[in-house]
Amino acid sequence: MLDTATSAPTIRGMYIDGNWVPAARTFDDLNPSDNSLYARIPDGSPEDVRRAIDAARAAFPAWAGLAFHERAHYLLKIAEVWDRRQSDFIAAAMAEGGGWFGKGAFEAGYVAEVFRSASALCYQNTGEVLPSEHHKFMMALRVPLGVVSVISPWNMPGILTSRGFAAALAAGNTVVLKPSEDTPYAGGLYFAEILEEAGIPKGVFNVVTCSRESVGAVGDELIENPVVKAVSFTGSTAVGRHIAAKCGAHLKKACVELGGKDSMIILEDADLDHAAKAANFGSFMHQGQVCMSTEKILVQESVYDTFMKKFLARAAKLKTGHTRDKDNILGPLVNTRQAQRVKALIDDALAKGATAEIGGKAWDNFVEPTVLTNVNSTMDIWHDETFGPVVIVVPFRTEEEAIALNNDTEYGLTAAIMSRDEARALRIAEQVETGICHVNCQNINDEPHVPFGGVKASGVGRYGGRWSLDAFTELRWITLDRGGRHFPPAF
Repeated sequence: MLDTATSAPTIRGMYIDGNWVPAARTFDDLNPSDNSLYARIPDGSPEDVRRAIDAARAAFPAWAGLAFHERAHYLLKIAEVWDRRQSDFIAAAMAEGGGWFGKGAFEAGYVAEVFRSASALCYQNTGEVLPSEHHKFMMALRVPLGVVSVISPWNMPGILTSRGFAAALAAGNTVVLKPSEDTPYAGGLYFAEILEEAGIPKGVFNVVTCSRESVGAVGDELIENPVVKAVSFTGSTAVGRHIAAKCGAHLKKACVELGGKDSMIILEDADLDHAAKAANFGSFMHQGQVCMSTEKILVQESVYDTFMKKFLARAAKLKTGHTRDKDNILGPLVNTRQAQRVKALIDDALAKGATAEIGGKAWDNFVEPTVLTNVNSTMDIWHDETFGPVVIVVPFRTEEEAIALNNDTEYGLTAAIMSRDEARALRIAEQVETGICHVNCQNINDEPHVPFGGVKASGVGRYGGRWSLDAFTELRWITLDRGGRHFPPAF
């Protein structure tokens, strides 16, 4: 629960089998705006994970056996409780996650819809009747897997945590969640409070928190424990590769949504005022700490100068600073390590000949909104996901060149295309190598019921709507013979 007087949470322990359980030790959870102590969080162990997994396994038969509408009602109750406590989440997202008030409010308003959308899955078709050459009655049925491990990120702890487990619960699975060590409350223990208040049965939903030092051993238990049947992960590509490889070794399902190096293509016939506004939001919302952030703006040469004047004028107005001041649209990066990494990418580019049209400065955990030009493929920032308030702007001459520049990356999450010619934009959309593409909008788009995910190094699987069922169910073939199958006389 949140102490409204101090905006600091009361940490009651990890949440295992419907109980608040202390750990043998704790770790410090810092406010990234000033590195002050936000909370002391239980530093869980592999043994704690095993207890949570055992609780989830014990709860699975009853949860999976509920009538579909009963699970739907639970999910709707979660949404109701979440809506009632939106202000608590906003405060946590600002103080623990370093988000601007508007970003926290957006997340808080979105998450309830994740659970409402998941509740609708309970009413959808979970199988098909198939034709049979032997006149059997044949069915393809979706059934829940069992225990699902969920490992969630820090950048959107509300949306990306809820998306990681809501559909899994709807399908009849039970869950063990490990939130990021940078947002263990907003992305983990806060959800335990919500689901406890909603009356979710004991053991159906469990939360184990841990420090960065413990995450290797805890993560391995979440993935390799034989009781766990699938892993849901959102985070960096480096960690996602590691998790997917371990899941593959154990023949487990993995749904991994990873990084991006996303482009916005601005064609000569685009509405440049709209494009400048969209690019400003796509590049700098939440300090660029979004997998869908616009990291490259590709602008057709004939409108490059005009676009840049409009874009830079908007970007220059963005204020950076402590999240307690609502005028600061850009808060801190999530920790000092991340701020130093982003600054190193900027410095590498500048040293190799890039130009900072605005920004380039950094202090403490803060990085100014930065726009770089004259960037080329020798610079680390051309290839590496920045995950900071930095965007590259590159001119191009032809559609073919724009497509090649967009595809020149190992990532493939989102693309955006700005043009008044919708047929032209859709033609380009078919050729960009991404799982998602938005015409006349910026890269950061999401809705709870859509198939969200990337290609190439941006992930495997899809979250959202009925597509989530692929990740969180098993498909079974069941037949009923009514005497029509004949066997050779010799038998």
